[in-house]
Amino acid sequence: MQFTFYKYQGTGNDFVMIDNRTSIFPKNDTKLVERLCDRRFGIGADGLILLENHDKYDFTMVYYNSDGNESTMCGNGGRCLVAFAKQMGVISDKAEFEAVDGYHFATIDSNNIISLQMKDVDVVEVKESYTFLNTGSPHHVEIVEDLAHYNIKEEGAKIRYSNLYGKAGSNVNFVAQLNDDTFAVRTYERGVEDETLSCGTGVTAVAIAMFVTKKTTSNHIKLNVEGGKLAVNFDEHNGVFTNVNLIGPATFVFEGIINC
Repeated sequence: MQFTFYKYQGTGNDFVMIDNRTSIFPKNDTKLVERLCDRRFGIGADGLILLENHDKYDFTMVYYNSDGNESTMCGNGGRCLVAFAKQMGVISDKAEFEAVDGYHFATIDSNNIISLQMKDVDVVEVKESYTFLNTGSPHHVEIVEDLAHYNIKEEGAKIRYSNLYGKAGSNVNFVAQLNDDTFAVRTYERGVEDETLSCGTGVTAVAIAMFVTKKTTSNHIKLNVEGGKLAVNFDEHNGVFTNVNLIGPATFVFEGIINC
């Protein structure tokens, strides 16, 4: 099999993109997805995303983690897919698409800054030392000391595989507050099973968690991740978060052809 692929990254969270509107990709071949995402024997990426047709919206997003398994929503991947859809001529400056967690709307400007509307959030579990919520994917949010030197992979894996979240596990975000409306975030992602340079659903979860736990009163929050800067804004009423938007760049890296 031979595939044309496109590589994109959103604040260091990188993805293999394949235009699957003609249904050429063997979607059940998890080993193939894993091999394409492998950084030594494949193209290398945190995940693989298929651009597919939709009978109502502009396109469908199908997302796989680098372990080859189809996964829950990926915010940075969604932003990158919007940029890819523009490159493919599917959209111009706005998009409506369906992902595993439902409908999404996005806009893209001339500098490839994408604002992606995320799912509404109406359940936020606040515990003594952490917060848990689902922003399209499940996220554990925890403030830690000395974030720059924190062992993200080791400590993240402990929480991801703990009895807290059962077999499915959770993504884990470690946070440091920088000022009234700015937070630094490092994320351990399940499916990648390591730290990634950025996680879109993760920073969305952090923004909401910091608001709920009164670390900030702002509804426009800046998130510094290892791969760059993102922003999240939202509306909140009686504990329900709507109009949640993840904002940041999506960058085309390269394209190529691979024989599998």
